[in-house]
Parts: sequence; structure tokens; C-alpha cells
Amino acid sequence: MLRVHFTGLDLARVRIAARPDALWETILSFHRLRDRQGALVFDEWRSETRTRLNSEARLLGPLVPSRGYFPDFLTPPEGAQGLEAALEALRATPEDRLRVDMSRLPASRSLPSWARTLAEGDSAPLGRLTGALRNYYRAAVGPYWPHIQARIEADRAARGRALLDGGADRLLASLPPMMRWRPPVLEADYPVDRDLHLDGRGLLLLPSFFCRRTPVALHDAQLTPLLVYPVEHSPAAAPTALARPFGATAPRSLGKLVGNTRSAVLQAVGGGCTTSELSRRVGVSLASASQHASVLRDAGLVVTLRNGTAVLHTLTPLGAALLRGGAGVRTLSEAASGTGR
Repeated sequence: MLRVHFTGLDLARVRIAARPDALWETILSFHRLRDRQGALVFDEWRSETRTRLNSEARLLGPLVPSRGYFPDFLTPPEGAQGLEAALEALRATPEDRLRVDMSRLPASRSLPSWARTLAEGDSAPLGRLTGALRNYYRAAVGPYWPHIQARIEADRAARGRALLDGGADRLLASLPPMMRWRPPVLEADYPVDRDLHLDGRGLLLLPSFFCRRTPVALHDAQLTPLLVYPVEHSPAAAPTALARPFGATAPRSLGKLVGNTRSAVLQAVGGGCTTSELSRRVGVSLASASQHASVLRDAGLVVTLRNGTAVLHTLTPLGAALLRGGAGVRTLSEAASGTGR
């Protein structure tokens, strides 16, 4: 079990990553490629990805075992800025950091010669490593990035809503069930027993598409505290199910009533999203997303909040009731007028 210890200052400094991290998704997808977890979600992705790989898996395997520790330097914070920024930071890893991180790999693990030179602090093989990571990303992650981004944005919207409704306490309590908020400690299922003391540094929460079953934290407690956790998955959320990643669970009658695309838009709004996020989630143009949101807003199903040039769309009670097929609402007219019980 992992126990993350918070102070009052840490609670004030909890934050949610603004976007997916390219290298975290790359490394964690490499785990999913080799295990059998999440068959309904990942099996088709595994099949497609393997047809595009060459020698990347053989090169990455020694540094990224199927389970357990992999070097912290493989996931620099620049991953939030995109793949190339992350790889540039990785190439600049100091030699002493290479030695320390590589020394934490199991002593029984046999390393190829290029990896042994990394463990000795020689940065020369980093060019070969970054090339393998770039090629692997292009095969396994890049083709699905818009969908991955949409799923993570949906999770981020839900966490942000919890934060707005109840502060950091509600946010931490809203995390997936493998994490349990017992103030002032966040407990999480974890492969080893560990305590992480934040000591006023706060915590960055990073939702991840390819993370599964348990969250992941950096090994080095001196680095900026980070907790990677899995977003919710269903078969409709598979990375290859790009045609209609949202809207698959909406009532069929809703599609007949408002049209399949507008039904998908209504569900994609979910816990809240911007117009650009809505566009990515549904797979329509920005102009089309804006037009659909406008129609739903005029019908009283969506409300739009504006902050400068940015907008946030959220469901009204009527919109949520329609998405549920009317469950829990006596009539739509009562829901609109607020008289339903």
C-alpha cells in the first residue's frame, strides 16, 4: 500500500495535470502491450500496435520491465509539453542521475551493453533510447492520441467539478476506488509498502489512459510529488473505438430524438468541457461542436459559462435527465421548472 501524507499546505497545492503526458502514456502503454489486463479495452489496440513495431520492444524491454520499477528519468516533467520536448529533456539527463536511477533496477536483471553504459553514467546511448521511444510512440500512442486526450480531459473535468463543489477534500475523495482518502492520508493500492510525505510541496494528479489497476508514483521522493492514476474504462472507451468513443451508452431513443451526433455531444459534455475538448471527444470540427452546443443550450439541455475567450459547457438537470433516459425525473417539464421530486 502507498500512503501519501498531506499537510494543510499540501491540500492547498493539490492540482490536476492540464493535459496528458506523452512519455508517461508511452511507458505505461508498453506495460499494457505485454500484459493481458483490460482485454476488452486493449486487445484490438495490442494487435494493431504489434503490426507497426520493429525492434522498439526489444530495445525498451531492459529498462521497462513488465512490472515493478523503471527509471524515473524516463518520464521527465516536460512530457506534459509533448513528445519532442520530453525527449529533449531526456537526452539532457545528467550523468549522475543516470547512474542513480539505473542502479535501482534489480541486480539480477541482465542488461545489454548499451544499457550498462547508461548505468555507468555514459549519456551516449541516450540518442538510441530516445529514437526507440519516438518510434514506439508513433506506433503505439500517436495514432490514438486524440482519443486518449479526450478520455483524460473527461476525467479532468470530473475531478475539476469535484474540486469546485467541495475543495481538495472532495477532489481526493472522488479518485478511483483503488485510492481512498482518509484525511490527512491518501491510501492507494500499490505493489510495495511505501509512505510518501509531501512536506508542503503539494501533489500533481495525472490521469492516464494506459495506467491500470494501481496508481504509479516516482521512486525518488525528492522529485516533485506526482501520482499517476487510471481513468475509467469501458469497452466503448477502447483506443480503437474512435468512431463513437462517446455516446455509446446513451439511450438509443435519444439518438432517434436528437440525432446520433447531437446525442454524442450531449454525453461528451458530461462533467463539463470546453468547445475544443468537445470537438476532440466527439470527433467533429470546432465550428460543428460550437453549433451543436448552441442548439443544446437553446433547448435548455446545456449551460455555457464564459471566462474571457474560454467557455465551459455543462449539463443542466434537464440535460442530465434526458441522458439518463428520464430516470429519477417525473417529467421533463417538471425538471425544467424545478418542480419534480
